[in-house]
Amino acid sequence: MKEVLRSNDPVLLSWAEALLGGAGIATVLLDAHTSAVEGSISAIARRLMVDDGDWPRAARLIDDAAPADR
Repeated sequence: MKEVLRSNDPVLLSWAEALLGGAGIATVLLDAHTSAVEGSISAIARRLMVDDGDWPRAARLIDDAAPADR
């Protein structure tokens, strides 16, 4: 698996999961529990992962559709 996005922004992560899921790309969110345990002080970012083979397409989809301030 490869990281396609790293963020502390739950809205951005949810958006990316929905975008990729809609394109048929399965995602796995890592570090969500660790981030919550540390009190959500943004010390540990959550990582959105995709299969290695899906990574080029997933990265392109996110880059093409990402908010300008990402």
